[in-house]
Amino acid sequence: MALAVAHLRIARPTNNIDGLLRFYRDGLGFEVLSIFADHEGFDGIILGKKSASYHLEFTYRHGHDAGRAPTQDNLLVFYLPNSSSFANAVAQMQQNGFPAVASFNPYWDRCGKTFEDPDGYRVVLANMESPV
Repeated sequence: MALAVAHLRIARPTNNIDGLLRFYRDGLGFEVLSIFADHEGFDGIILGKKSASYHLEFTYRHGHDAGRAPTQDNLLVFYLPNSSSFANAVAQMQQNGFPAVASFNPYWDRCGKTFEDPDGYRVVLANMESPV
């Protein structure tokens, strides 16, 4: 299946590229892979890790209100089974001013920590192996 080896880009609009940059770069430790301005009316940033098979893209279209997350259960989940890696990731978020929030689904509070980005979307750092 061709999709099994595809590189994945998760893209969404925002009104706050600078806030998301701080959250995903400074808090989560992602690298800035690309920045663009006024590309057919869009500004944007692409974040990730060069070695990962995914990256995140956030765009802002001038004059367009992107809104906030529709629910508190819109999640990106990162599995960090190594306890020290998990603790370091949580500490980095907190040191950069991003406190953990109570999860909408209590399952995530039992196995990790949830953080909310400036747009209301949530990232779970799960201290466990991926179930699949």
